[in-house]
Amino acid sequence: MISAETLAVACGLGSAIVWGAGDFAGGFATRRANALTVIFFSQLIGGTLLLAAAALFASGIPTGQHMLFAGLAGIFGVMGLIGLYRGLASGRMGLVAPLSAIVTAIVPLLFSMVTEGYPGHLRLAGFATGMAAVWLLSSPGGKLTVKPGELKLSLFAGLGFGLFFIFMGAASDQVVLWPLVAARGSAILFMLFILLSTRQMTVPPRGQIGLIALAGILDTTGNAAFGMAAHFGRLDIAAVLASLYPASTVLLAWLILRERLGGRQWFGVSVAAVALVLIAA
Repeated sequence: MISAETLAVACGLGSAIVWGAGDFAGGFATRRANALTVIFFSQLIGGTLLLAAAALFASGIPTGQHMLFAGLAGIFGVMGLIGLYRGLASGRMGLVAPLSAIVTAIVPLLFSMVTEGYPGHLRLAGFATGMAAVWLLSSPGGKLTVKPGELKLSLFAGLGFGLFFIFMGAASDQVVLWPLVAARGSAILFMLFILLSTRQMTVPPRGQIGLIALAGILDTTGNAAFGMAAHFGRLDIAAVLASLYPASTVLLAWLILRERLGGRQWFGVSVAAVALVLIAA
């Protein structure tokens, strides 16, 4: 029988793979459409799927406190997406992705160590190795100058995602699907408020609708996988594994956009494998 910790590791890794693919689709769509428009419509599409799934398969209703935590998670998640998509659209995917991912991992890792206790020497080594793998996989080699705007977007995205992990983990400790619906509902309302208040509500270009829908579906699937990971295991394990999402983003950029992937990135693949072994030990 598969243990809860094994399921947590599998779901956390799955969320990274799917989230990275969704970020690639969303970041690519943002190059030809407004970032806020891409996020709003992708969230709307994903939210519709989540609502249908919850209505069909959810077996329990969470408490009001859990729904509140989920609502806050949705707002912080949107803030992270705004920072990440704008950073990815700037053309420096290899810089914004790893910086934001490392901040994303550190925030819930520190929170989990305070609330859930010390994770153990091997897992702590695995967390550090995992963050090193993120940098190796998704950052270019050689001397790299970080521009203030890129650093700001990376920190903003990482903090938003890190807080999403914390609140989503708290909301998913009993049931998963309805908290995800609540998170997506608050995200949609928050995005609608931003779009209307800034008068940026527009229809996405026809040629980008498919990419936006794909980003929404993949983001929803990643959220569900992370919710399951946090439900079955420790928040820090789920968060660090999910933070490996830039590897998927950059590998897709290499395959589809023909962005160069050097020896440093390939070395990161083996480092990520070591991190996975240490975390799962």
